[in-house]
Amino acid sequence: MSRKPLHKPGRFRRFFSALGPGVTAGAADDDPSGIATYSIVGAQLGTSLLWTALITWPLMACVQFMCARIGMVTGMGLGDALRRKGPRSLLFFGAVALLIANTINVGADLSGMADAAAMLTGINSHICVVIFGVGIAFATIQFRYHQIALIMKWLALTLFAYVITAFIIGPDWRAVLHDTFVPSLPSNHNAWQNLVAILGTTISPYLFFWQSSQEVEEQKAMGRRMLADRLGASRRELGLRELDVGVGTFFSNIVMYFIILTTALTLHRHGITNIETSRQAAEALRPLAGDFASTLYTLGLIGVGILAIPTLTGSAAYAFAETFSWREGLDEPFRGAIPFYAVVIFSTLLGIGLDALNISPLKALFYTAVINGLLAPFLLVGILAVASDRNLMQGQPSSWLSRIVVGITALVMFGAAAAMFIL
Repeated sequence: MSRKPLHKPGRFRRFFSALGPGVTAGAADDDPSGIATYSIVGAQLGTSLLWTALITWPLMACVQFMCARIGMVTGMGLGDALRRKGPRSLLFFGAVALLIANTINVGADLSGMADAAAMLTGINSHICVVIFGVGIAFATIQFRYHQIALIMKWLALTLFAYVITAFIIGPDWRAVLHDTFVPSLPSNHNAWQNLVAILGTTISPYLFFWQSSQEVEEQKAMGRRMLADRLGASRRELGLRELDVGVGTFFSNIVMYFIILTTALTLHRHGITNIETSRQAAEALRPLAGDFASTLYTLGLIGVGILAIPTLTGSAAYAFAETFSWREGLDEPFRGAIPFYAVVIFSTLLGIGLDALNISPLKALFYTAVINGLLAPFLLVGILAVASDRNLMQGQPSSWLSRIVVGITALVMFGAAAAMFIL
């Protein structure tokens, strides 16, 4: 009796089965801080910085894949790998800096989400901050992150409304393509600050730790609980993750491009350059959604916020856990990883507390992107040191091309930061 041949999954199904941490990181990158930053850039500078979306995609992809490779090949998170390249004290200060930056980002994200929700529901934004903060922290501890992310990714799809809106408006595509492919360098402090914010919100420090740690979590889920079982990665595994990261970062930058374009064509064109509230930012979607613009904007902001905040608090927790060799992982039970989850709770509570300062949510979101832009290049130097170490990387260091690209990324970010301060 002949055996019936097994049915092979189609290309479409195989493609989506290859997507994992790279797509999650890409979706989390378009967090409320990112939406606010791109909206402010488009409103203030029009289409003059559209070219950054074209440049940041390969830079972001190379950085994220280098972090993914570190996790896959060493079997350790980025913090563990950095600890083997330098003194623990230096890593501790790096973890503290990451916690501070991430906590400010969490606070800004919560304020932005609450501001949008208050605009829609009429509930006081300070109450919404507490509801969102406590709810997200509880869900982060109680449920597997992938369960949350799977649901929230659908809300994040509302960000593609910016793509549709841009085509509805019907811009002068010749001028748009010129600003896309012909870079124009910033000419003053404000413009350089916007560039640093763009770099900081696309090439974000928290995503470096998150990407590598999730690679370890993926391997643990496959039964590779011991470090020795996780050492090294096959060419096929690396190839699939490269695809995953490439797709995730591509869609992240597509969203970035069209948020800048749409806000430039709506807000900037009508002289609305100083965005202070979510309602003003939501106006960019009015050509598509009309009176429902606020609803669409709110759904998108809340969706990516719920995706991003566990990533922010989780990446800080991973950094501390790997510095002090704590048991770690968002799939671990609370009792088995109390110090790890304590960092998650501490960061969330501080983020909630920051709302009491009554800083404009949109400005807070923008300045967190600037802070990330200042911190990222220092971390990139450490990542390069790890990725170039043949012993630590089990004879599978990153390619010379990727190391050159990541080195250029660090130099560009250092240069943009310096120009912002000098001017």
